[in-house]
Amino acid sequence: MLSNDGKCKTFDITADGYARAEAVVAIYLQKATDARRVYATVMNTVVNTDGYKPEGITYPNSNIQYQMLHEVYSNVGIDPRDVVYMEAHGTGTKTGDPEELAAIDRWFCKDRKIPLLIGSVKSNMGHSEPASGLCSIVKVLMAMENGVIPANLHFAIPNPMIPSLTEGRMRVVDKATPWNGGLVGINSFGFGGANSHVILRSNPKVKMSSVPGVVEPLLPKLVIVSGRTKEAVYVLLDKANEHRQDNEFLSLLHAVHSDNISGHNVRGYEILAQEDTREMAEANYDNKRPIWFLFSGMGAQWPGMGRELFDIETCQRSLRRCADILKNHDIDLMNIIMNGTDETYENVIIAFVSIVAIQIALVDMLTSIGIRPDGIVGHSVGELGCSYADGAFTLEQTILAAYYRGKSIADSNLEPGAMAVIDLKWDDAKKMCPPDIFPACHNSAHSVTISGPSISLNKFVEKLKSKDIFAKMIKCSGTAFHSKYVAPAESKLRTSLDMIITKPKQRSRKWISSSVPETAWNSPLAQFSST
Repeated sequence: MLSNDGKCKTFDITADGYARAEAVVAIYLQKATDARRVYATVMNTVVNTDGYKPEGITYPNSNIQYQMLHEVYSNVGIDPRDVVYMEAHGTGTKTGDPEELAAIDRWFCKDRKIPLLIGSVKSNMGHSEPASGLCSIVKVLMAMENGVIPANLHFAIPNPMIPSLTEGRMRVVDKATPWNGGLVGINSFGFGGANSHVILRSNPKVKMSSVPGVVEPLLPKLVIVSGRTKEAVYVLLDKANEHRQDNEFLSLLHAVHSDNISGHNVRGYEILAQEDTREMAEANYDNKRPIWFLFSGMGAQWPGMGRELFDIETCQRSLRRCADILKNHDIDLMNIIMNGTDETYENVIIAFVSIVAIQIALVDMLTSIGIRPDGIVGHSVGELGCSYADGAFTLEQTILAAYYRGKSIADSNLEPGAMAVIDLKWDDAKKMCPPDIFPACHNSAHSVTISGPSISLNKFVEKLKSKDIFAKMIKCSGTAFHSKYVAPAESKLRTSLDMIITKPKQRSRKWISSSVPETAWNSPLAQFSST
């Protein structure tokens, strides 16, 4: 059965046996619903055996092979005429090739309008015996990936003992042949009479994206990977950059590294195609680190914020829902986001609804990709974002609470106010502030936000600067928030909140209040309110 010249001349008139080969092959099977990268789909498989044969144990049986083909296709209702390529067992033996192609001819070629393409990987690499069936599958998968069926080697003149070749019902792929994939049949036979067949359907390679293809390249892509060494992390990030337009590849990286991998104590990330964004750290990551959502308050607004979020379908949908609600209150959120200026955001209502709408969109986006917080904390109007992330408020309640918070301020005709952040300890700030200016927010050990009348606060800021103490004015729409100067708006806000939040929900433990002291977190007030 071995070829004299060390070649598998499969299907050729000179076929005289096979050349032996070695191979190590592993194939990963997954349910389609779990697969991150799909090369092909297994439509069906069947195995049968010849049983006793008077010619001897190694002699093939075309009739039993035909029964196998009939069973594997009939059981799943696949028309054999829909198969576009057949990867044969094709050893190049004098008896094996004619017997196999006789069965293939009977099953596949009846009423076929175009010749069936056939080939055998053994002509390329030899017969790897127990691994040969897997080698055939690998060949077909590579052909599917590259869109080209490799040439069947050592074929010049069809074997006259194979009528389907000489009469044109089959055609050997004897040169690299472009193709668009489809259904493929693969034969693999055993030495003692075992016959097996698998039907593969090629992956159409349509790479789904959550946003239209025309805007996909505009979106920054964050890739986070891990490894045992810095070199490994560098290689992965370099590969991510090389394939940055391949969403399937990036998705695979994300799937691999989304969970902690034992021993991977080097972590790195990069925003693809953005210079100087690669960072790396090495630490013991055996314990999962908590995820916190932090929501900013007034002062975070700027013209153009949220504009690029429209390129992300989830964010766009959330912003449009907010906009639809605000239309009833004569606010055009879409126009504000697309065309807003510094002057636009001086309006306290517009500032509040814009900040909160974007926070809602970001929460929805993170939730959609499976990122949920272990802890939540916010500042000022940012606590409305907390309420949404915590599930205490609906989207409608959250955006309306922002609207009425701003409206209660606007309708109260408050004294013009201002706010600033200064680098002082809390006690020092209380001592240094004039009587009409108040420390409003204790940001950190050496940072305090102060609030008060515009004229007085501006003078105090200049005084601090003259003493080389950092002080910076905050955009606050002319309102001295978190001070006695906003007290006249309280009753209006409470009436509005009672109207839109008829059944308050208790906050969860993961939402930490930045307004209520820790000693009072278990009080009834703190359970249903952040202020």
